[in-house]
Amino acid sequence: GGSGLPVLDDPSQGGGALMSNSYVSARSASTVSTATGAGYPRRGRDLGGRPVLTVRGPLSAQVPWRVVILNVILVAAIISLAFWGMLQGDYKLAPEKVIPALLGEGKPIAVTFAQQRAARIVAALLVGAALGLSGSIFQVISGNALGSPDIIGFTNGAATGALLQIIVFNSGPVEVALGAVIGGLATSILVWLMTRNTGLHGFRLVLVGIGVGSTLAAFNALLVVRASLTQAQTAASWLAGSLNDMTWERTYSLLGLLLVVTPLLLMLVRPLGAIRFGDQVASGLGVSVNSYRVAALFIGVLLVSLATATTGPIAFVALAAPHIAKSLGRIGGVGFTSSALMGALMVLGSDLMGRFAISGRIIQVGVVTGAIGGLYLIYLIYRERTRS
Repeated sequence: GGSGLPVLDDPSQGGGALMSNSYVSARSASTVSTATGAGYPRRGRDLGGRPVLTVRGPLSAQVPWRVVILNVILVAAIISLAFWGMLQGDYKLAPEKVIPALLGEGKPIAVTFAQQRAARIVAALLVGAALGLSGSIFQVISGNALGSPDIIGFTNGAATGALLQIIVFNSGPVEVALGAVIGGLATSILVWLMTRNTGLHGFRLVLVGIGVGSTLAAFNALLVVRASLTQAQTAASWLAGSLNDMTWERTYSLLGLLLVVTPLLLMLVRPLGAIRFGDQVASGLGVSVNSYRVAALFIGVLLVSLATATTGPIAFVALAAPHIAKSLGRIGGVGFTSSALMGALMVLGSDLMGRFAISGRIIQVGVVTGAIGGLYLIYLIYRERTRS
């Protein structure tokens, strides 16, 4: 029990797929429970004396109470911001009229504005959750604090696919979104081929990704420069990252695709929890390290590509959300749940800030996250430098 090694073979030993913030270690596997009965949440403490909540059954999890409290606070903050956002705009909605308007009751103008705002808010939450999950995945498989699709270059790959549709093929929104997904996946294949012999981990993955991303960023700039004035304006607006003109059709499409990807992501929770301890430990526990890394790579790229296809590039959320969530919750696992909630809160908050912080002006959500994320990146680099 004192080895500190991950426990993967027994579903009752924590690290489950239901709530991914669990501790995947033998130290957290032994819990002094205060209740009995399989399948019911039970309070207890791990061997380190930390209070945890344990759920056992077909899907099991062991979550520190600090993480549970953090997630509850994040959910409460998201609900509060979402409700406040429903009230704001050129047409003010009274608080008591929000729910009836969402149900199609009341004045037609109130129903119209409520539906538009709700679609935008839900899309912001879904995009932020996808970016938070993607960033968490890349930070685990790279083992690097800068392991983010923004830094590694997969966001630029998705942007390349979208810009080709906008500028070269003069396509519509559906083709642009499809191009972004294809561009992101094509970039992931290129990075995988370039690191296939040496493995997807550490600074090697980050350096290769930065090189590929820089090349694609230069190519994207060339496309915009050589485009016509109308195409360049369309491309610049898309590259800013925006939730404007969001509709329920686009929101439902994103939701459906994320529901398909989520079960695949849950299958990676335990293997990625073992990979966090190092390749030798994970291999000794029977985890096929390279196979799971490649699978996680493509799922992470798919998540960021879907988000980019919906809104355009939204910078730094994938980098900052997992770090902030893990710092606040002192999370020892992969932290998918907290990262998704933090990403959703960041995108929603940034969108509301861009719309209402300056009266009479609307700033695109990607510009807001880029400004905030740039400062956070400086802080992160400084912290890593002081640690080393």
